Amino acid sequence: MGRLTIAVTGAAGMLGSHLVTRLAADGHDVIGIDLRDDPQPPPGARHVVADIRDGVVLGRAFAGADALVHCAAALPSYPVDQIRSITVDGTRTVLTAAHRARVPRVVHISSTAVYGLPKQVPTPEEHPREPVDPYSRAKAEAEEVCEEFRARGMCLPVLRPKTFLGPGRMGLFAMLFEWAEERRNFPVLGRGDVRIQMFGMADLVDAVVLALHAEPEVANDVYNLGAAEFGTLREDFQAVLDAAGHGKRVVPLPAAPALGVLRLLERTKLSPVYGRLLFKLLDDSYVDISRATERLGFRPQLSNQDAILGTYAWWRTQRQGSAPAPGAGRTSRDPWRQGALGLAKVFF
Repeated sequence: MGRLTIAVTGAAGMLGSHLVTRLAADGHDVIGIDLRDDPQPPPGARHVVADIRDGVVLGRAFAGADALVHCAAALPSYPVDQIRSITVDGTRTVLTAAHRARVPRVVHISSTAVYGLPKQVPTPEEHPREPVDPYSRAKAEAEEVCEEFRARGMCLPVLRPKTFLGPGRMGLFAMLFEWAEERRNFPVLGRGDVRIQMFGMADLVDAVVLALHAEPEVANDVYNLGAAEFGTLREDFQAVLDAAGHGKRVVPLPAAPALGVLRLLERTKLSPVYGRLLFKLLDDSYVDISRATERLGFRPQLSNQDAILGTYAWWRTQRQGSAPAPGAGRTSRDPWRQGALGLAKVFF
């Protein structure tokens, strides 16, 4: 396939920025759209500052586009009303503008959060959407919007990645990295022997590119995405502590009492750790990626440990500038305020 004009929403975010760079390097003309400015887009890309709920601006930005990747969404740390407005209303506005501009293909970045807390693992794409919090409900509703536009004839691949890691990732991972660097042990709920699948950023970008170029009858589907190789949460966290080189260990915490304390801190806004994440860390959490491997030809190259250690190595190179700023946690590229958890460091 030759040179395309591809629009990317959420272009200043973690995934969006990596995707813009990759698509431009592949020789495509890229139009990045984000609320935040990008003063130095890569050669072959231009940046439009816009809200994804502004259909007029989006319509102009999408004019003549051959494809669109919709990455923009609100994180779980956002206020509830904003989560729905950005993720659901924003998706409807984006797809409406794309439909009017006759964009033939839209790749929608969803999340395995739409499954809620599934007991069936590995979780297949056919598993019901059973959201359990405002974030997962909004992601599930956004998929329903996608289905409406697919019924109108739009080619609309829906990708459901697991938590993805790579250069630029901060969020709660910055807390693990910081504690490791400060020569501290790191706590884990229970024994940490649950298997939690993650996902390398480079593999996610590869999957998006595959969805952009696949034949319509292949692309127009729903795909789980995640690492093919992953172990336990304890092993992944310990790998970071080992890389720090201070001889520190993952420390198990009795699950029930720790869960009670963390839920109390969440309700009182003293911790950034949200409920679904707490419960997700108590059970195995991984999805079946066979549909993506068999239909898209997707072959993930990075294991969980590859992804988390690569992110830690990146974090170490820029940690001097990683202190939380006002509004920290608004994107995956911001370190989250640790709140009361930061005070707990003295015990580890």
